Amino acid sequence: MPIKIQSDLPACSILEKENIFVMTENRAAQQDIRPLKIAIVNLMPTKEVTETQLLRLLGNTPLQIEISLVRMENHTSKNTDETYLDRFYISSSEIYKHKFDGMIITGAPVEQMDFEQVDYWDELCKIMDYAKENVFSTLFLCWGSFAGLYHYYNVPKYPLASKMSGIFMNERCVAGEPLLRGFDDTFPIPQSRHTTLKKEDILKCKDLCILAESAEAGVTIVKSKDNRQIFMTGHLEYDTLTLAEEYYRDINKGMKVPLPKNYFPTNNVNIMPTSYWRATAHLFYSNWLNYYVYQATPFNFI
Repeated sequence: MPIKIQSDLPACSILEKENIFVMTENRAAQQDIRPLKIAIVNLMPTKEVTETQLLRLLGNTPLQIEISLVRMENHTSKNTDETYLDRFYISSSEIYKHKFDGMIITGAPVEQMDFEQVDYWDELCKIMDYAKENVFSTLFLCWGSFAGLYHYYNVPKYPLASKMSGIFMNERCVAGEPLLRGFDDTFPIPQSRHTTLKKEDILKCKDLCILAESAEAGVTIVKSKDNRQIFMTGHLEYDTLTLAEEYYRDINKGMKVPLPKNYFPTNNVNIMPTSYWRATAHLFYSNWLNYYVYQATPFNFI
C-alpha cells in the first residue's frame, strides 16, 4: 500500500530509494478514497530504525495507508531527541480522539521487569483497552505480545535462563489460517527476547488460538478467535544486521549473551549474515492488512 507519511520523516527518503511507494500528504489529498488508518505505538528505543522497518513492510500494495506514530506521554526517551518526537509523533492521549483500522504495538527493552514496574505500564494498558473497542485489528510484537496477552488474558511470561536470539523455524498449528496463507510448511522468525510463554497457559484460554510454534522457540504466533488481536513473540520486521548489532551492543556492554542461533554463517561473527525471513515478513504483513484489517473493517468504521 502507498504509505501516507510526512515528507520529512527520515524513513521517507530511505524507503523511496528502495522503491517502496511512499505518498506525501499533498498527493494523498488528491485521491478520493478513504485510507486505512494505522497507528504504530513505537516502544523501541531506536525509533527511527523501527519506523523504517515497519513502514517497509506496510508498503507497496494497492491501497493507501495513513500512518500515525504514537509515543508514550509519560516516558522520557533516552535514545530519541524530543524535537524529533514532537515533530513526527502524537502523544498517547491524542489517539483517544480517533478510531483506527489497525494498530501495531512494538516490543520494548523491558522484558526482565515485571509489567507493573514499567513506568508507562498504566498508560499502555489504557491504550490496549482503547484498542479493544476502537481498533479493528491490533498486532502485538515481541514484548508487546507478552504485554497484550498478560493484560487481556492474564497469560504470564516466564524468564529464560539466557537470551533467546537468532532465527528459528516455525510450523503452523492450524489449517486454512488467512494470516499464514502462502507460507511455506516451515518458516523463519527472528527472535530476540529474555522471556517466553507456556503453551498450556494459552490453551487454557478459550478465546485464544495458537497459530504457529517452534521446536526451539516455543509458541510464536497467537491470535484471539475474533481476529481482533494478533500476538507475535518475534521480530519479522528486523533488518539483516539487526541481530548482529544487538549482539555487538550487548557484548560491548560486558553482557554474557549467546551467539544468535542459525544466523552467522558457520557461527563465525566475521562472516556477514544474510536474511532468509524477508519474504515471510512481507507475506505476513500483507496478509494481516488484507484479511484482518482491509477486508474486515467497515467503510464507515472511522
